[in-house]
Amino acid sequence: MATLQKGSKIKIIFSIFLLMHLSNAYAQHIHRPFPQHAGYFSGVITPNHISSREMDDSVRSFYFQWKNRYIRKSQCSDSYYVWSENSGKNHECVSEGQGYGMIIVALMAGADSLSQSTFDGLLKYYLEHPSKRSKVLMSWAQRSACGHDEESSASDGDIDIAYSLLLADAQWSGHGNINYTLKAKSIIGAVLEQEINGKTYSVLESNSIESDSRDYFDMRSSDFIPSEFRSFYKATNKKDWLKTIDSCYKIFSYVQQKYSPDAGLVPDFIQAVNKNPGPAKKHYLESKYDGIYNYNASRVPWRIATDYIVTGDRRSKLFLEPINKWIRETTAGNPDNISAGYTLGGEDLKSRNFEALSFISSFAISAMVNEKNQEWLNKLWDYTIHFKLKDFDYFDNSIKMLNLIILSHNFWVP
Repeated sequence: MATLQKGSKIKIIFSIFLLMHLSNAYAQHIHRPFPQHAGYFSGVITPNHISSREMDDSVRSFYFQWKNRYIRKSQCSDSYYVWSENSGKNHECVSEGQGYGMIIVALMAGADSLSQSTFDGLLKYYLEHPSKRSKVLMSWAQRSACGHDEESSASDGDIDIAYSLLLADAQWSGHGNINYTLKAKSIIGAVLEQEINGKTYSVLESNSIESDSRDYFDMRSSDFIPSEFRSFYKATNKKDWLKTIDSCYKIFSYVQQKYSPDAGLVPDFIQAVNKNPGPAKKHYLESKYDGIYNYNASRVPWRIATDYIVTGDRRSKLFLEPINKWIRETTAGNPDNISAGYTLGGEDLKSRNFEALSFISSFAISAMVNEKNQEWLNKLWDYTIHFKLKDFDYFDNSIKMLNLIILSHNFWVP
């Protein structure tokens, strides 16, 4: 049996001490490490047919799969971006995905020892790709990591990125060279100035829209993210954020009651929010489905339910109740019957009889607001978790990742 010389023993002891010291220092640098099992509003439910440990393990496992596939290093700098799998017009990255990624990485700190450096790299990419009108807001799409960016922004991407910086400050404040709060407030200010309608307090679709634009009084339904707007208010004390929450809830309620009284759905795009809000016409902006419950609107149940989960806002629950009732009935309680899109009357879209996790996992989040949905929620967890990463694209997988965090009781607000 080989023996170690005195010098080698000292080196080994020192190495062990150094590793322990670095580990402890790292642990101290994370204020809210995963898993958090944060407190949700009273009455909010989570899947109860499996243990918290099993859910945490599923979230952690899927996170590293997601990260390995979608977090990529820029070829032009030491920044990182969320790869959108060349979606749309061969886009390498879209701000929407960058926002998803930055929120995910901040919430998964503790599970991932490289979370802060990854987050900082994602932030650097954001700063390297500004929109034309504002250097603070991000170009909504990049065809390559080194340029060829779209000129305008996308509101939801900027909103999520600003929110992720508030999470980063809560997670790593005092450790590192970046003042996350300062950068968050800068983006929040730009969003308020260029992406919030100052007359109706609705959310504009991008920062290319001005008061004389034909779509100044239109909005994308999935851009209303009330839980994040509340954090913006707390960070800035700007009451415009509370006005925006109130205004958008009123718009959603009006559209829901007038155009979808049975299913409770809202369309991808809403027009004329200053007069009589209603569904957009076919091919308004993206497709013939612009005026129905399609991929943009599929995120609405998740975004609205999150507001109830963390604040208990009664308007959120009132909005979600008809949706939860309808989706359980139209699927006969079987998640396999969820379609990838619906008319506002709640009818399946022809040729859309396939799975889409943006729809499925968002309905799971909306189910959390009422204990009557417990059995349905348990089924949705099982159905969501059984799909493999390879089965879907970046959009569905990123939304699944975010929603697994919420479902497992690991979402928290800064």
